[in-house]
Amino acid sequence: MPLAIVHSRGLDGLSAPEVAVEVHLAGGLPSVTLVGLPDTEVKEARDRVRAALQNSGFDFPSKRITVNLAPADLPKESGRFDLPIALGILAASGQMPASLLADHEFAGELSLSGELRPIRGALAMVLAAGGQGRSFVLPASSAREAALAAKVRVLAANTLLEVCAHLAGRESLSACAASDGGGAGGGEACAGDAYPDLADVRGQAQARRALEVAAAGGHSILFAGPPGTGKSMLASRLPGLLPPMTLAAALESAAVLSLAGQFDPGRFRCHPYRAPHHTASSAALVGGGSVPHPGEISLAHQGVLFLDELPEFDRRVLEALREPLDSGRIHISRAARQAEFPAQFQLVAAMNPCPCGYHGDSRGRCRCTPDQVRRYRSKLSGPLLDRIDLQVEVPALPAEVLQQAADGEASAVVRGRVAAARARQSERQGKANARLTTREIDQYCQPAAAAAALLKHAISRFELSARAYHRLLKVARTAADMTGSATIEVQHVAEAVQYRRFAKE
Repeated sequence: MPLAIVHSRGLDGLSAPEVAVEVHLAGGLPSVTLVGLPDTEVKEARDRVRAALQNSGFDFPSKRITVNLAPADLPKESGRFDLPIALGILAASGQMPASLLADHEFAGELSLSGELRPIRGALAMVLAAGGQGRSFVLPASSAREAALAAKVRVLAANTLLEVCAHLAGRESLSACAASDGGGAGGGEACAGDAYPDLADVRGQAQARRALEVAAAGGHSILFAGPPGTGKSMLASRLPGLLPPMTLAAALESAAVLSLAGQFDPGRFRCHPYRAPHHTASSAALVGGGSVPHPGEISLAHQGVLFLDELPEFDRRVLEALREPLDSGRIHISRAARQAEFPAQFQLVAAMNPCPCGYHGDSRGRCRCTPDQVRRYRSKLSGPLLDRIDLQVEVPALPAEVLQQAADGEASAVVRGRVAAARARQSERQGKANARLTTREIDQYCQPAAAAAALLKHAISRFELSARAYHRLLKVARTAADMTGSATIEVQHVAEAVQYRRFAKE
């Protein structure tokens, strides 16, 4: 049969639309033509596939070969189409039976020797293939992560010859079980020892409490203080305080990491922790490129994004965070491509109080002028600071505290309280307090009379915007949830106000 059709998958953001690889053999001068918007990596498949077939003992047809990647208006990129193209050529030339091709989907890059190499986005492709009822054949190194999508039968192959033997009925490929992919079938959470322990932090009682509140309500937090006071140390402890991810959330997070080739199946259901350098570009942080790829905010989906030395980031880069902080998603538009990625992350930021870092030091080490301090802090716009729920000072620790043994609570203890507070939120409104809309705030965050009076005074005293007011209410609601209170009382509002004082001083 001179025509063969092989099923595969492309990638368009986090979605993976089906791609039909159509191979047609005709008379004429020997040539290989690829159509259907292939990029350079796909066009190079002609040489990889030719060498892989010949080194695997097959004949490369001396005919005019046309490979169409349909639909034609979907750009195709990466080497994942090597395997389906090779199988299509073998089926069209009669070197392999085509009867089982319709029951499978294929993706994999071929080496010149015919071995299969790993590909990016394997999990995203298999998740999209869940409703088709086909088995998915992947390189063995990519099959483990893809098997997390337990509803799809994933077959692992090491070479092109193994795939051909499976399709010919001579030797079956082994199915990669979901339990091989880090406990997807059993629903186990990430082990607590996978994160640094909060017990290692000495002193800083207020900052530790603020970190617990942030974890309990899913709030963003800014630590401000002189160098060496533990800001980065506190930030790295936040993932270990978060409640376990649901299976759906873990799969979505893993799929985004898989797109970037950074997913480790051994850390499935572990909250990601991303800490880009302050020289990161806007495209690196929010995503982009001619073919849109996820940025750090999407790679931190369901986890923590830590921005150290916050004022040192380019202002345009920081302003790009404003929309995803509100919506939990990022839409990237290019002239020819658009893509949407999830970006439901918790922002943790750290900054010094001035350029030298010692503003307000009792020993007078700061030499910054008031104008320098003002310029330094003005690098953070009001709209961005409004979107950071908790703003906490982290002062320098006295020598006696540093010399004492660490005596704070362990992450496991705090995580238990956080999980209980999140459970109350989930039962009441089905989401974390930080994700409440304006209408939901009116419904679930009504303060008691005395608390409302204190709130009114705080709005006037600190000149809070409407957005800051709503975020203050959400933090107060979280403080109430942590005490098991059904209503927002004065002490809850007072605590929330304490966490917004830094930006106004």
